[in-house]
Amino acid sequence: MSEKAPWITYRPELKVLDCTIRDGGLINNSKFTDEQVRAVYQTCVAAGVDYMEIGYKNDPAAFPKDKYGPWRHCEEEDMRRVVGDHRFEATGLKLAAMADAGGKSDWKHQIIPAKDSVLDVIRVACYVHQISEAVEMIEHCTALGYETTLNIMAISVVADAEIDQALEIGAKSSAGTVVVVDSYGNLYREQIDHLVKKYMKAVEGTGKQVGMHAHNNLQLAFANTVEAIILGANRVDATMMGLGRGAGNCPMEILLGFLRNPKFKLRPVIDCIQNTILPMKQQFDWGPSIPYNLTGQMNLHPKSAMAWREGATPDDYLGFYDQTMADV
Repeated sequence: MSEKAPWITYRPELKVLDCTIRDGGLINNSKFTDEQVRAVYQTCVAAGVDYMEIGYKNDPAAFPKDKYGPWRHCEEEDMRRVVGDHRFEATGLKLAAMADAGGKSDWKHQIIPAKDSVLDVIRVACYVHQISEAVEMIEHCTALGYETTLNIMAISVVADAEIDQALEIGAKSSAGTVVVVDSYGNLYREQIDHLVKKYMKAVEGTGKQVGMHAHNNLQLAFANTVEAIILGANRVDATMMGLGRGAGNCPMEILLGFLRNPKFKLRPVIDCIQNTILPMKQQFDWGPSIPYNLTGQMNLHPKSAMAWREGATPDDYLGFYDQTMADV
C-alpha cells in the first residue's frame, strides 16, 4: 500500500463531530430556525458524520428564553420537533449537547435520563479552575446513561502544571473523551504537538480518546486538526463552512475531503453550505478577518473583535489594532 498522505489519513476509528449549531449559536444567541437545524441534522446523517452537537444544555434562568433561542437550552420538545424520535441505531449519528460548568447549566435538573432523551452524548465544558464541578457533572451524566466528554476550554492561557493537574483528575473520570480546546485560536503546530502528546499520555491505558476543537483566528484550525489526527487524536470537531464564534472553526467540507474515509459523503455537506449556511452570511459575521487574527496572535478572547465587527466601522482594522495594543 502506498504511504502517501491520501492513504494514511484513512483511520476507521477516527470519528467526526459537527458543532455547527452549538458553536454557531454563539453568533446569533442560538436563534436558528427549525429548518436550519433540521438541514444540518439531515446533512450529518446523509454525510456519515458520527456526532452532531445540536446546542447547549444551559439554564433558562441564566440564558432567558426571550433573549436566546431554543438551541441554548435543548429542551426535549424542541429537539424532537426537529429530529423526531432520533435513534443512533437508525441513523448512525449520535446527538450531543454541551453543558457548561460554572453556573451556566442547571445540570442536576435539566438533564433527563438518556433513555428518555434523543441525546446520546453530553459534552461537559469547563475552565481549568472548574475541573472539580466538571467531573461531578460527568459522573452525573454517565450515571444517567450518556456518553460523556471533558472539554477544558481556553487551554492556551493555562500553565502546564495546571493542565497536568486537570488531566490527572479528568483521566480518573468516566468521560470517554478528553478534548484539546483552542478557544482563542492561538495555538501553532508545536503547541498542538505538546498538548496532544500530553493528553494522550494522561489517558494512556484508560480507554479514553483524545479530541481536538480548533478555532480559526490564525487560519490554522484545519492544519491544527490535521496535526492532532497525525498524533493520534480520534475525535475531531468541525462545522459547516467553518460557522462558529468569531473566526469560526475547522471547516467540515475541508476535513471530510482530507480524511479519505469512504463512509463520509461530501456532496450533502456542499448542499447544506450552499442552501442553508451561505445565506446566513447576509446576517452574521464569522470567519477569518484581521481583528480575529489579532486577538489570536495576542492570545485574547475574541469578544473584543466580535464587538468591533458588529460596530460602525467593522473594516477599520488599524483602529482595532491601535485599540487592542493600547489595552495590552
